[in-house]
Amino acid sequence: MRLFVGLDVSLAKTAICVISEHGKIIKEAEAESEPEVLTRWLDDLDGSIAAIGLEAGPLSQWLHRGLTDAGLDAVLMETRQVKGALTAMPIKTDRRDAEGIARLLHLGWFRPVHCKSVSAQEVRAVLGARKAIQHGMIALEMSLRGLLRNFGLKVGAISRGRFESRVRELADGNPMLETAAGPMLRARASLRRELATLEKQVRQLAQDDPVCHRLMTMPGIGAVVALTFCSAVDDPARFSSSKRVGPWAGLTPSRNQSGERDVSGGITKAGDANLRRALCQAATVMMNRGRSTWLRTWGAQLAQRRGRKCAMVALARRIAVILHRIWVDGTEFQPDTAPNMA
Repeated sequence: MRLFVGLDVSLAKTAICVISEHGKIIKEAEAESEPEVLTRWLDDLDGSIAAIGLEAGPLSQWLHRGLTDAGLDAVLMETRQVKGALTAMPIKTDRRDAEGIARLLHLGWFRPVHCKSVSAQEVRAVLGARKAIQHGMIALEMSLRGLLRNFGLKVGAISRGRFESRVRELADGNPMLETAAGPMLRARASLRRELATLEKQVRQLAQDDPVCHRLMTMPGIGAVVALTFCSAVDDPARFSSSKRVGPWAGLTPSRNQSGERDVSGGITKAGDANLRRALCQAATVMMNRGRSTWLRTWGAQLAQRRGRKCAMVALARRIAVILHRIWVDGTEFQPDTAPNMA
């Protein structure tokens, strides 16, 4: 008997539901969210396991890797699609979610998600740490500006290097403001040092990676964008055509059609938000400060016809397609010749 197993993963426990090929619930249980524990539990089932489904998530990737290494056929399911299907259930519990995942697996009504390699997850961890430190430093700066503004003291537009001296200058002579600003400035200085160290490591990672080195030959593509793209795509062979990268990154218009109504809306925003943000930043740099290339000319012409915002999104989508083509072909960006987007 072929069995379909749905796993609803949480931090401590995982709800398990096993259904037969005829849709009948065979067994329900709860186990620790550990690959070894789940593997032992699944090995005790009476029947052949056709597939094991997990909703995509940070912990799910680790469990998926452990189950796959144990020889089990596990699959990650797209979060938005699973969430949309489970929303129709009037009562939501972990037990019912596991059953819903098992039934989606049984029906085949799901979109599989690529499980990233360990190296890609490690790069994403470094980029995530950089982003968290950067946001913490910016939050401290904004808090300091707001704190001084209550007393009519305006920091104004100033470089990051002169920010601390400017704040100390404004707070000078007021013991209470000096007491409040001092610890925040010291914390900011510490975060700034750590961010500078991480920035050097990120640039070194990109320089040591031959793929990133080729991607950075495109204007507007720096170390962060190149590493973000490589760690998000992970395996370029999973795209049969470079043109599929744009929709996968959520940079194509959404569509809502029913009967006589047919509405094209904003971009779908599917996939990795960090990748989408990095590509849009690269498009902005290329349009505003990049050197003259066929791609920048194409974006400028599109901006004249469709507007600057639409052109930025279209340019970001095309950048993603070209980066994938560069990766697959092992070439570099040619500023005078458009590549073949097969």
